[in-house]
Amino acid sequence: MNTAELHISKAHLHKLLCAKNPDVSLLYLYITSGNDPEQAEQNLQMSASRFSCAAATLRQLGLWPQLKNTPVFSGERPQYTETDVLSAMHTDKPFQSLYSEVQRVLGRTLNTEELKILLGFTRYLGLPADVISVLVCYCKERARAKGNLRNPSLRTIEKEAYYWAEQGIDSMEEAVAFIQNQNIQHSRIADLMKLLQIRGRSLTPGEERYAKSWLDMGFDDKVIAMAYERTCLNTGGLSWAYMNKILTRWNEAGLYTVEQIKNSDKKPQPKPPSGNIGQAELSAFQKVLKEG
Repeated sequence: MNTAELHISKAHLHKLLCAKNPDVSLLYLYITSGNDPEQAEQNLQMSASRFSCAAATLRQLGLWPQLKNTPVFSGERPQYTETDVLSAMHTDKPFQSLYSEVQRVLGRTLNTEELKILLGFTRYLGLPADVISVLVCYCKERARAKGNLRNPSLRTIEKEAYYWAEQGIDSMEEAVAFIQNQNIQHSRIADLMKLLQIRGRSLTPGEERYAKSWLDMGFDDKVIAMAYERTCLNTGGLSWAYMNKILTRWNEAGLYTVEQIKNSDKKPQPKPPSGNIGQAELSAFQKVLKEG
């Protein structure tokens, strides 16, 4: 096996630690050292199930070096008929079981149009019945987490089903790894909202994109708190765009700890040509404030 010296970025290290799975870390070190993933089971003495779970987790964390071949859904989706649905309900035993399970989870009887959508999950998207069951439960729990007491519609679940299919989440291992990764991310975002003193509401889609990008960069809560404090001091409150510029600059400079940032602050900075801020800098600052 190759045992090349490795440098693990803070962002990757943080993801591995959050996964809390020794098999995931071991497989990451193995493949990052230039070893063949096809030989991982034998060389690392992993069972097929352990390897499959670890590989799925690395893919969901974005740490798998090889892109998984995923289907591309193009053109018009098939239009299933009532006859197609009735035929599946009478002759397709896996679909019969799936139909009953989805009704149980959602607590209601599915109508014909909803059954057509469900049929598309299996026949067009190619998702296995057990994965679809997990998908429906995931969508229901996500709705609950957002404070929605009503169960999601099949149209809402359909959007998530297409995302899963496009991401190659087509096995129980992939589904479990995806949900675990999402739970970790949601927990960290909840902590981030407390840090930013956001209460009584959810993040907007734009705010959530900022938050996820900061977590993906590998910053811990102390560094994010420092960026928040500087943002408030300079702008009078929380400006997402301004704070994002601070964290992006630190990320580009490789500054990921409070100590590194403080040491960088101590370094002499080049003086501007005059004691006054230039018009370009002033315009850029005002633009950031407006965007925030």
